[in-house]
Amino acid sequence: MSVIRPKYITFDCYGTLTNFQMAAMTRELFADRISAEQMPLFVKDFGSFRLDEVLGAWKPYEEVVKTALERTCKRWGIAYKDEEGQLYYDAVPTWGPHADVPAGLAKVAKEIPLVIFSNACDDQIMSNVDKLGAPFYKVFTAQQAQAYKPRLAAFEYMLDNLGCGPEDVLHVSSSFRYDLFSAHDMGIKNKAFVARGHEQPANSIYEYHQIPDIGGLAGLVGLE
Repeated sequence: MSVIRPKYITFDCYGTLTNFQMAAMTRELFADRISAEQMPLFVKDFGSFRLDEVLGAWKPYEEVVKTALERTCKRWGIAYKDEEGQLYYDAVPTWGPHADVPAGLAKVAKEIPLVIFSNACDDQIMSNVDKLGAPFYKVFTAQQAQAYKPRLAAFEYMLDNLGCGPEDVLHVSSSFRYDLFSAHDMGIKNKAFVARGHEQPANSIYEYHQIPDIGGLAGLVGLE
């Protein structure tokens, strides 16, 4: 395997670095209304509506979460409670990293600047970043870009503000739908798929390296 030495390693945050607990919260909050047998589909629908909500013009992430939950409840014929939508939004900044993240980032942070682009609002993200245990050169949000991933405008904002081209980054994510498909379309050749289990690998035409966790990054960039 050839060694990648990018100017920057760019990351998705929620799900890739931060242990994103939307599914776990959903299973807990709706256990009294959705059966155990139906819960995986309910969780999937909520995730699909969250993705759909970020495909248009930017709006606050609080609105994204609440509207997606409301649409999910409507589809399932149960009452939507705004206070439950607020619980999700308020919980996001409290979530910490996957267990492998601090040590994995430490292996590469001293040699290559680390960057985050997150589908977050500014008032959320730094609480999550502070828990990752590594220095980040830049942290960009959808609020700053006025665009969420997977929109290409989000990636354009990141590259423009780094002052670099797509050939200069290694983009790391556990999601093809939010990150790696769009990174491919932007001409970012160097991509790492972190196999967290919430998405299956895509077709090899997307030219990605698969790693089991963030500890695998050091090998990709020749630091192990």
